[in-house]
Order: sequence, then structure tokens, then C-alpha cells
Amino acid sequence: MSDEEHHFEAKGDAGASKTFPQQAGTIRKNGYIVIKNRPCKVVEVSTSKTGKHGHAKCHFVGIDIFTGKKLEDIVPSSHNCDVPHVNRTDYQLIDISEDGFVSLLTDNGGTKDDLKLPTDDSLLTQIKDGFAEGKDLVVSVMSAMGEEQINALKDIGPK
Repeated sequence: MSDEEHHFEAKGDAGASKTFPQQAGTIRKNGYIVIKNRPCKVVEVSTSKTGKHGHAKCHFVGIDIFTGKKLEDIVPSSHNCDVPHVNRTDYQLIDISEDGFVSLLTDNGGTKDDLKLPTDDSLLTQIKDGFAEGKDLVVSVMSAMGEEQINALKDIGPK
């Protein structure tokens, strides 16, 4: 054994992967896939037959879960694709600040103040109007690959 002491610098990240590999041929419609480094929901999958010397190819059409942009990718069906870890969490809305940030109540009683209002206009007006009327609102926050965004709203009745 060596008598030397080893020192490691802490980088601050636990190192949990933002994605996991999955064989392209097993990814189905309504699943998730990473296309051009963006987490996407698969809306269409088509598989082409093998060529004379080749692999079957999977053609994926996905919609970015945060921006709504349509992205496409073609991958050999035997190869691995990255699939994002997607989490959905519900929080109760406490406050909306003037600069467009929301204050949310977490399950353990703390607050989460680092999320902006959604960019989707209809959802934005629903949240603002419901909050102005004094309703108890619960927002669904989707997170994947280090990004978070409010993507749904539930009304749980008046305060």
C-alpha cells in the first residue's frame, strides 16, 4: 500500500446523471428522448428496414418539453440514445413578484423562489387571473436536465 495521502477537490455536484442510455429501438411514442441536447417528448417514431449492409434506422420526431420546438433525429435502432430523467412536482402558489418570479410552497413547508412565470400566454394569464381572484392554485413543475418550468395549473378552490 502507498503511504501517500490523496486530496480531492469537491466540485459541488453529486454527479447524478441527467440522462440514461436506452436502445433506440425500444423508445416509443409519448416517451422521452434527448435530441440535440434538449429533452423532448416523442410524438412520432418510424423505423426503416435494414439496407443491404446496414442497421434498421429509427426516425424520431420530438417536441422540446420546455420550448415546444419540434426536433428530429435518425438513429440506428441497435444504438443507444440518451433519455432524460423527467420529474413532475406539484407546488402550491404563494405569491407572484413584479419581476415575474413565483413563490411556491414545497412539501416540507419551505419556499421555492427561483422559478419564473411560464412563457406560454394562456397558462400565464390563467395563473395571474386565478391569483388575482384569490384562488388556491397548485402549479405543476416539470424538471429535466437541470431545467425547470411551470407547465400546468390546478385550482383547488377558494382560500
